Amino acid sequence: MRGEPLFSRATLGLWRPRHKTLGVDIAGQVEAVGSGVTQFKPGDKVYANLLDHGYGGFAEYVSVPVDVMSLKPANLSFEEEAAVPMAAVTALQGLRHHGEIRPEQKVLINGASGGVGTFAVQIAKSYGPEVTGVTSTRNIDLVRSLGADHAVDYTMTDFVRSGERYDLILDTVGNRSVPDLRRALAEGGKAAVVGFTSVAKLMGVSLRGGKDIAMVSAHVATKDLEFLSELIEAGKVRPEIDRRYPFAEIPAAIAYLEQGHARGKVVAGVA
Repeated sequence: MRGEPLFSRATLGLWRPRHKTLGVDIAGQVEAVGSGVTQFKPGDKVYANLLDHGYGGFAEYVSVPVDVMSLKPANLSFEEEAAVPMAAVTALQGLRHHGEIRPEQKVLINGASGGVGTFAVQIAKSYGPEVTGVTSTRNIDLVRSLGADHAVDYTMTDFVRSGERYDLILDTVGNRSVPDLRRALAEGGKAAVVGFTSVAKLMGVSLRGGKDIAMVSAHVATKDLEFLSELIEAGKVRPEIDRRYPFAEIPAAIAYLEQGHARGKVVAGVA
């Protein structure tokens, strides 16, 4: 929200936010559709992501392209569903598209208690592999409750030097170097990095990564949302919501997020 780290300003705006109205993940009810729209109708309950379409989610009404929207799972509220699109699709694409997740694998999620990480643990378990989540001391029980077979406290154990090797690593924090990730990978393993703590880490993956280690920049599509809806309705995935704020207190929600210690997602309700 502050254009930090600085390299993010290349896409978010150099001196001020490129988009006047922020917010990318939304859930709500369709009020009207365009003349050529057949997939949705007024009254449909939907959720969507606006990252590639001008943002604008912090509003009561917004225009949404049909290719980034899906019908909302019946077993979640609007607030719960608004927590899903970007984080869950990022986890899904990192695990499935790059990692090619399979039941026989050993999978590690670095940052397992964050927005992407809480979804990643659950999505990974839905494929059947052995899942390890790396988190802080206070979030060990949370990560286990999400289905992780093992929870590693990073204040006590460095997963890179633990002697364990993993077929697939999803790094949602971006605080490990390429050599570190390769050291923790089993032969033929892959790592997907979806977050960065510094320009150095970003450039490290860009320049020294390869087929085994890659950056994942998610782009939400209806087919991914529909897949996630199936997992949610089957009870295999649920959003972990840390705090809920009324619409008028979005600045307070952002301030809380900036502290960097949210457990799962933070949501704001319009009504």
